[in-house]
Amino acid sequence: MRRAFSAVAAGVLAVIVTSCAPAETPQPTVQPTAAAGGATPAAAGTSAAPAATTAGSDASGAGKAGTLPLAQFSDQGVTVTIGLKDRAATRATLVATLTPERAGFHLYSIDLPAGGIEGIGRPVSLTVRGVLAAAGPLTAESAAITLELEGTGLTLPVYPDGPVTVDLPVTVAGPGEATLLIGYAACSKSVCLPPVSQRPVSLKIS
Repeated sequence: MRRAFSAVAAGVLAVIVTSCAPAETPQPTVQPTAAAGGATPAAAGTSAAPAATTAGSDASGAGKAGTLPLAQFSDQGVTVTIGLKDRAATRATLVATLTPERAGFHLYSIDLPAGGIEGIGRPVSLTVRGVLAAAGPLTAESAAITLELEGTGLTLPVYPDGPVTVDLPVTVAGPGEATLLIGYAACSKSVCLPPVSQRPVSLKIS
């Protein structure tokens, strides 16, 4: 009788201990995050060249509706997304959107001279080669404004702070490889980041 009572008591105690034990909380899985791609500032007129994602990679934000994303990268404080729109058999429009990564920064107009004005500023520029060839002038979807540099007497054409989208009509020789050479510089009212000059971006055209 005592043995039976002891067995029952032991079973009850085991149930109590089990029900009071804290449930194990599953730990969330942490996915590795890719580097933002911002390079250490280089000497003026140069820039490091972090790898660009290409079509097939996630070039999120690379295009508006009807635009095929081609590449995306970040360099010298600006994220650049590149796409192709208005595609016909042998013609299309290459689209690049340049977005300063910090508030209060602007980009310079495509009409600024290549070397800036008295060395200040660099225009947004696109040049293509390979299976793509320019079929018209580069245009901007935003109107430029005039920036006056206090104490210098200089005025420079710039775009309002924030992103700028430029379009380049191109001919398409067929599927294959193309290279985009892009230039720009981002500045605020008090700081200029090193300019990016003729940075090559590889594009796969299908």
